[in-house]
Parts: sequence; C-alpha cells; structure tokens
Amino acid sequence: MGFYRPVVGKYAVSSLRGKMAQSSTGKIIFMKEQHSKTKTSFYRRLYVAYLIDSGVNTVPAIIEKTGMPRRTAQDTILALKELDIDYEYVGATKDGYYTLNSWGAINPGWVKSHVTHINEVLAYPALG
Repeated sequence: MGFYRPVVGKYAVSSLRGKMAQSSTGKIIFMKEQHSKTKTSFYRRLYVAYLIDSGVNTVPAIIEKTGMPRRTAQDTILALKELDIDYEYVGATKDGYYTLNSWGAINPGWVKSHVTHINEVLAYPALG
C-alpha cells in the first residue's frame, strides 16, 4: 500500500486514485496515493520484462510505449538480471532487439493479469 499526499487543483476526481478529505478552510482536497521507490522500481522491471516478452523489445519501442527516458529504459533492462530475469540482445547494435529467455522466479502469468495495475502505479500512458 502506498501513502497519500494532498493534491489541490483542477483535477478530474475520476482520474485520480486515493482518498478525499476536507481542509480546515472547507476546500475538498484529494489525497493522491504515492508508492515507494522500491515498489515502483520493481514494477518498472516487471513491466519492461512484460513489454520485451510481448514484442516491444527495443529501447526506442520501450521509450515510445512508456515515455520513460532512454537512460531509465537502458538501466531497467540491465537491472532485469538482478531479478534473475534472463534476456539476451539479438542482432547488430543499431538493428537488434531483446528477447526474454526466462522469467526466473517471477510468475509471468501474474504480471500479465496485473499489467493494468502495474501500468497505473507507474503512471505510464494507457495500454493500447
């Protein structure tokens, strides 16, 4: 479970997840859920592994799908090894792609069935 921080402004309530509260001045404040760096880092790795396994398997494609910076995408791919997710790069430096050999101890079925939630936690663009 994440923690909540106050959000004040012109947000569509349906687009935010969290709790509503009333301030001492009577204004409605929406408390937006925040997630730990540990959780978002772990979810980011799961999501990138999912994307590679789904055919979104180049750094430019991952950047386009998620909006993450190039360096973050590259670092996240490298960090997959820390979770024993085995991958390899196939092809030439500029024209190659990544392929997943093994998910290690991660259950890919869980990731696939929770990918919408993972995407929401990471605040990436909607899947489509």
